[in-house]
Amino acid sequence: MQLVLLCGGSGKRLWPLSNDIRSKLFLRLLPAPDGQKESMLGRVCRQLAAAGLDSSALLLTHRSQVNLVLRHTEGRLPVLGEPAKRGTFTARCAGCRPFSGQGRGAGRNCLYRAGGYVCRRGFFHRVAELSDLLLDSGADLAMLGTRPKHPSDQYGYIVPGQQTGKEGKASYASVARFTEKPDRTRAQQLISQGALWNCGIYAFKLRYMLACMKRSGLPLNDKALCAMYDSLPVRSFDEEVAERAERAVVLPYEGEWRDIGNWQTLTEQLDSRVIGRGQISESAHGTHIVNELPYPFHVIGVEDIIAAASPDGILVAAKSHAHSIKEKLKTVQPYPMHGEASWGSYRVLDEFEHRSLGDILVARLTVLPDHCLNGRSHGSGLKVWTIVSGRGRSC
Repeated sequence: MQLVLLCGGSGKRLWPLSNDIRSKLFLRLLPAPDGQKESMLGRVCRQLAAAGLDSSALLLTHRSQVNLVLRHTEGRLPVLGEPAKRGTFTARCAGCRPFSGQGRGAGRNCLYRAGGYVCRRGFFHRVAELSDLLLDSGADLAMLGTRPKHPSDQYGYIVPGQQTGKEGKASYASVARFTEKPDRTRAQQLISQGALWNCGIYAFKLRYMLACMKRSGLPLNDKALCAMYDSLPVRSFDEEVAERAERAVVLPYEGEWRDIGNWQTLTEQLDSRVIGRGQISESAHGTHIVNELPYPFHVIGVEDIIAAASPDGILVAAKSHAHSIKEKLKTVQPYPMHGEASWGSYRVLDEFEHRSLGDILVARLTVLPDHCLNGRSHGSGLKVWTIVSGRGRSC
């Protein structure tokens, strides 16, 4: 089975820490076994290795984030760059490119998983069972669903149909229908019908995905697909494939699974209420501070809020409403004021307009040992360099 992990995202739901360059997968906020902090991507790769799935894993991201993914995974897994962001369906089509022309051919099992989830180690052993499930069930599509902990309007739901069980193997169910992010009242009704949260895990044979691509008018040739990629519409895998599959099955998972898609769910995973400079008063129950600025942040007497700050901006919001920042950012296109790259990181310190020189940008670059800045890393125009510390040479 070939496992493809989708990495990337628009970086809006965890703004201001995430942005177009540094999406939520790259935020080093989660507690790691060694007592340090790790990113979501780093944790997933560590869990894949523990489950023995890393040898068959491929990471798929936008081409602008390839080097960043390699940095966070220490180059241990192969990375494929997507030419443009064109939705989950097109991304999965791009992920089939390395295998569609190989001799192992259309019978190959492929499994796709989005990267922004937190789960226990046993989750990946359950994922590994989907390959056998495709064979046992004869289905076009096999998925993983988890038991809802509460009615949520942030997740998609899978309503199971007839259940099937075989001796010595996990029982599974046919998929009756999908419901995408219902309101809380409808979500409660779905839960009473036995609905599962959709974990975003999809397993299928390569020949099935190639047939879906053909049906959608996409070429199977790698070069032809890349040539037209920029002009393709944004399309959802759920709408183009999952909801149109004639034979889909779901395998229930009973353990912990969380989609870290907003500040509410992320703060539940943190081991400290204050990250960075700041203080929270004793009366401010349920409040978290995540501060990347050098200035202290103080919260007094305000409960259940997230106070997050970075060079991109400051967010103060009730955790229950913090996900609305994604809609707010649709009307503006903020330029990322900080980010990471393969060579290191940067932070914009100041920008202003000069009467004769035009726009002036002051940025601090931190270059990793034995790494080199390329010509596109720091833009065009007149540059004045001030080396603050360290040694280097022109390359």
